[in-house]
Amino acid sequence: MNKFKFAVLSVFLSMLFAVACQASDFSADLVSKAQGKTVQGKVFMGNNKMRMETQEGVTITRMDKKTVWILMPKEKMYMERALDASRAPAQSEKVEGEVKRALVGQDVIDGRKVEKYEVVYVNNNKKESMFQWIVPGMMMPVKMAAGDNSWSMEYKNIKTGKQDDSLFEIQAGYEKFSMQMPSMKNMFKK
Repeated sequence: MNKFKFAVLSVFLSMLFAVACQASDFSADLVSKAQGKTVQGKVFMGNNKMRMETQEGVTITRMDKKTVWILMPKEKMYMERALDASRAPAQSEKVEGEVKRALVGQDVIDGRKVEKYEVVYVNNNKKESMFQWIVPGMMMPVKMAAGDNSWSMEYKNIKTGKQDDSLFEIQAGYEKFSMQMPSMKNMFKK
């Protein structure tokens, strides 16, 4: 996967998968499926912070700083993007634009008893649906899937507890990478 695709995927996943547990910090394995591809990784959640590690790289979402950092460990480089507050990750099971929520059953996900909900929400003036599997009392979705099966994500091996603050910072030695277009004047110089 090229760097640009990874950057786009990372920002998308950080928005989609950062539905965090309000009551506690945690780490978990992540399995997400979209567009016929499966991405596996590790997620660390802290107070208004998320770190997602995949084979392609690392994404750190800092809601407190309204920033997303996309790290490329092999190159020791990172990109920085502003976090759109209107698309910021939710801190509960609620979905932005939610208009309906209905309990549709009970299930077991990763050894935990969960309640399965169908959620209808408005996205770009269009009604869409998704399913959430929520651990009662934790109020955290451990699995989410689109109503049309176009994507899904699941947390596995969830371990609750405070996460090390250094997980949510850029490590020393990384250089900022900027995707700037060259000026037209310089493009035609010989």
